[in-house]
Amino acid sequence: MADRPADNGKRDIILKVKDLKMHFPLRQGMLQRRVGTIKAVDGVSFELGEQEVMGLVGESGCGKTTVGRTLLRLYDPTGGEVLFHRSDGSWVDVAKISRKEMKDLRKEMRMIFQDPFSSLNPRLTVRDIIAEPLVIHGEATGSATTERVAELMQAVGLKPAYMGRYPHEFSGGQRQRIGVARTLALNPRLIVADEPVSALDVSVQAQVLNLLQTLKDELRLTFIFISHDLSVVEHICDKIAVMYVGKLVELAPTDELLRNPKHPYTEALVSAVPPADPLIKMERIILEGDVPSPANPPSGCIFHPRCRYAKEICQEEVPPLVNIAPNHVARCHFADELELQGVADVANEA
Repeated sequence: MADRPADNGKRDIILKVKDLKMHFPLRQGMLQRRVGTIKAVDGVSFELGEQEVMGLVGESGCGKTTVGRTLLRLYDPTGGEVLFHRSDGSWVDVAKISRKEMKDLRKEMRMIFQDPFSSLNPRLTVRDIIAEPLVIHGEATGSATTERVAELMQAVGLKPAYMGRYPHEFSGGQRQRIGVARTLALNPRLIVADEPVSALDVSVQAQVLNLLQTLKDELRLTFIFISHDLSVVEHICDKIAVMYVGKLVELAPTDELLRNPKHPYTEALVSAVPPADPLIKMERIILEGDVPSPANPPSGCIFHPRCRYAKEICQEEVPPLVNIAPNHVARCHFADELELQGVADVANEA
């Protein structure tokens, strides 16, 4: 298993998400009449400690990016609470504050976007891209802005001499570093990283992941790391939350979740992680059928149409999130009974 920083125990809570919902209207026809609701996020709850990194994983379309955007009020949530602990010691509900208050809060809550090219304005120089948050929030002017940009570029491993260049003159990894520098400009406390390495080559992925880890330790940052790749999440995250069709189906510390998954969907995701030892033969679990539409989710357990352990109750009753062990919850009727395969099981069988 990849080396990750040891968990130092109990942390002060910086974020509390309670029953978060983000529903979009489904419209059809020339008059765009509402014919249904897309439940992109449907009742997600978790807590995040200071300087903790939580991975948010799942297949494309499961709602993980929507969670990240809703937390930062890029979408106005349909329901729920997003309680954030500010640097001044006060708590604020991000879901209910005004736009003016939200603008001020954006200094402490920032986002790294997935595509390192489309997220950068091709008409602006690197200096202007990184300085943009400083200008908008009135944090620096004139030569002070240039000095701060140079400092940020050095922090992410770029030469300040390049600040006069444009995004197209950089590689993918360098562009992502520019995006990271822009995110750090206002000294945030919480960063939502939306698949920040998925568009990069494997070797460059490692460089960016190591950079994020270094910045987290030096600047005391807290991360929500969104990804579809468990092998990437394993490298950097303290705990992992697994999503499926808008719902949280399992949440546990990283090592615990990978070695001892308690939801059949998590078991399938873990089986897709290639083992570090090429001699280990891993049984890949292939899920049958397609991911259900969040506009028309199945009755009962949302995973039962694809679950090889499903029984009659799974079709009829929605399973609650149950505590399996300290800090380990799963949404399955048989979470306490199933013996699911984790990475340790595969190594032992070999």
